[in-house]
Amino acid sequence: MSGPTTLLIVDDQLRGREVLASVLAPEGYRLIFAGNGFEAINAAQKVIPDLVLLDVMMPDMDGFEVCRRLRADPELALVPIFLVTALDDQASLLRGIDAGADDFVTKPFNRAELRARVRTITRLNRFRTLLDEREQAAADVMRAYDATLEGWSRALDLRDHETEGHSRRVTEMTVRLARAMNIEESQIEHIRRGALLHDIGKMGVPDAILLKPGPLNDEEWVIMRRHPTMAYELLLPITYLHDALDIPWCHHEKWDGTGYPCGLVGEEIPLAARIFAIVDVWDALSNDRPYRKAWQPDAIYHHLVSLTGTHFDPAVTEAFLHVLNAESVGHAL
Repeated sequence: MSGPTTLLIVDDQLRGREVLASVLAPEGYRLIFAGNGFEAINAAQKVIPDLVLLDVMMPDMDGFEVCRRLRADPELALVPIFLVTALDDQASLLRGIDAGADDFVTKPFNRAELRARVRTITRLNRFRTLLDEREQAAADVMRAYDATLEGWSRALDLRDHETEGHSRRVTEMTVRLARAMNIEESQIEHIRRGALLHDIGKMGVPDAILLKPGPLNDEEWVIMRRHPTMAYELLLPITYLHDALDIPWCHHEKWDGTGYPCGLVGEEIPLAARIFAIVDVWDALSNDRPYRKAWQPDAIYHHLVSLTGTHFDPAVTEAFLHVLNAESVGHAL
């Protein structure tokens, strides 16, 4: 945010505008003037001032109504408004508060006090605006990062045509299951990113192994099983993704400790990875592969149950089956 602080002075009387200008112009503010409510709204929409000094007693549209209309405009809703008035009764004060005024300047006013109040509110408003702009910039960066992650995920799916669409499907279902298990919302985005990137380590697996039409031999399996480690090594230097590493690193671990790459047992396996593990198997069985057709839902159900306590965390299996049952009931309805 650059340039001088902009004040919009609104008064139907020229003398009123001149008095405020004589007080505030020496402070270096950029002053814009409006002679009625309609001009005030148009001017505010064009320049987005740092402060509006708004006379109350004006014909056609009084200051209370102008204040309400400015507050109703999303672009102007947070602009500070001082109502300038000779009215000092309680009813007028309450009307101003109800209209959305931030402060009141009662005529006749003390010039030094007015300058100090304007200086304070405009500094605060500029600081708030700067924070808003930085938050927006940070949000834009996050969206750009996430778009990049989705691009990586699609690239992986396109490389391995057998699993095209797999990353998107497992990500959506993993997020649903995490929410069903009451995972804190602050963690959901990390889980989503981890699910999107769960197989990013396969970027380091040669095509001859990844795309091999037949079964892998022992040496090829050694290389294939390195993909979680390669994912960890690839993503670890990216600070933004540290909280998303659990799934790419640990999604092939098993509840009974027979998984890889670390042979973690039970709750040593991060919860995000335990959630993803059952979704990953479910999706693989639910979709056609060149070497087999998709399994029927009943067969998948029984298979998942059979792996509970060995491959899958029993609590996660229970929650996942509830999710599947709820979806099947919803589809039936």
